[in-house]
Amino acid sequence: MTASSFSQAIPIKQIKFNDRGLVPAIAQDYLDGTVLMMAWMNRESLQKTLETGEVWYWSRSRQELWHKGATSGHIQKVKSLRYDCDSDALLVTIEQIGDIACHTGERSCFHQVEGTKQAPPANTLSGLYGTIRDRRDNPTETSYTCKLFAGGDNKILKKIGEESAEVVMACKDDDADAIASEAADLFYHTLVALAHHHVDIRDVYRKLDERRK
Repeated sequence: MTASSFSQAIPIKQIKFNDRGLVPAIAQDYLDGTVLMMAWMNRESLQKTLETGEVWYWSRSRQELWHKGATSGHIQKVKSLRYDCDSDALLVTIEQIGDIACHTGERSCFHQVEGTKQAPPANTLSGLYGTIRDRRDNPTETSYTCKLFAGGDNKILKKIGEESAEVVMACKDDDADAIASEAADLFYHTLVALAHHHVDIRDVYRKLDERRK
């Protein structure tokens, strides 16, 4: 999306800034939906975001405009920009260059859970892929996923073939519940194949995004 196209979609005059002239802006990964950070925009930073296609915030601590990533190189390229039903909050869908949004070096600012660090939540497939990749790197004897990895391509690809056929049969039977169940099995085994060959699911998302365009 070009700067001019999303500029037309966001009438700044409609945004309700607070009594300090600010509005909260949530940055979300455009591929998997991960919430990366929350910061503030004022009228000028929003205008510069719309004009440049890169995200600008207002730094409350420094009291100045803040071009995200200008120093670190981790800039945020705008894919879409929306405002909520009350026009007092912004959702900025972005491509995070370097895949680091947090000043700590983490991908997301929302990486802490009760004092421990965890990967931020994303969509179901990304979350499942993360679990599968963890099984690959930290195998256990009782895990079905680990048994698939131990069997290598022969076992993994055989299961993909079986699950593909079962999806076809469920569709032939026009059984909605069976179709959903068999498709879930096929997705899972495909993710195992991706992890086995060290193909990141985000690369798949990028291919899908290119084809959507």
